[in-house]
Amino acid sequence: MTLPLLAYTPSSQNQRVEGYEVPGDEHSGIFTLNKTFSTTDVDVLDMDALISAAYRQIFHEQQMLKSNRQTLLESQLRGGLISVKGFVRGLAISDAFRTWNYEVNNNYRFVELCVQRLLGRNVYDDKETLAWSIVLATKGVEGLVDALMDSEEYATSFGDGTVPYQRRRVLPQHAQGNLPFERVPRYTHDHLTELESLGYNFSADRRLTQGDWMETPDGVRKAAGAITAGLAIFLSLVAIATILSWFGWISL
Repeated sequence: MTLPLLAYTPSSQNQRVEGYEVPGDEHSGIFTLNKTFSTTDVDVLDMDALISAAYRQIFHEQQMLKSNRQTLLESQLRGGLISVKGFVRGLAISDAFRTWNYEVNNNYRFVELCVQRLLGRNVYDDKETLAWSIVLATKGVEGLVDALMDSEEYATSFGDGTVPYQRRRVLPQHAQGNLPFERVPRYTHDHLTELESLGYNFSADRRLTQGDWMETPDGVRKAAGAITAGLAIFLSLVAIATILSWFGWISL
């Protein structure tokens, strides 16, 4: 039996309000193959730029590694066998995305990442996080991705031909926009707490004393002393033999 999606109330986030500001560097770039949009709103760019934008949106800019490339999906997109939406879906359900984002986080954090990267906004509240977490727990990663991308919100915002982007990142009366989602850490404070419990020190006032990094272990020091002494004896013997050969007492 499939559980229905729990109801949650959308809050007044910035992307739900129509904006009239002039686009600038603080605004998210829009990468699309749809030529029906106004050219003042959307730049129709080449395929390489669109593919790069999709990787950056879904994988996070620190995960744009050669090993994470999905060359088959890229080929299908270039050949017109799949849409931009299909390409984005393939990235989100790939083993690489699962390894870098799902397996290292709890379900709540993974839901937040998926909403940010697929719907281009933050979750509204804990109720929405819980609702999508139930979908993740019952349908798995692919089920969650399909539910988000088959939603009316995704269809209205991006459709089949546009790479998801962070909608309305610039806030009114703010000199700068919010931190782009592709630069937001994939871990939460819970992960930092776990690392600290394992002995890692991330405090701002941590310092290394001189003895912590300059002191040489006894074994290494003794071995180095023995090597140095042996080398000195060898060089001394070579020098003595050379001098004796000058006087003809020995031949080399």
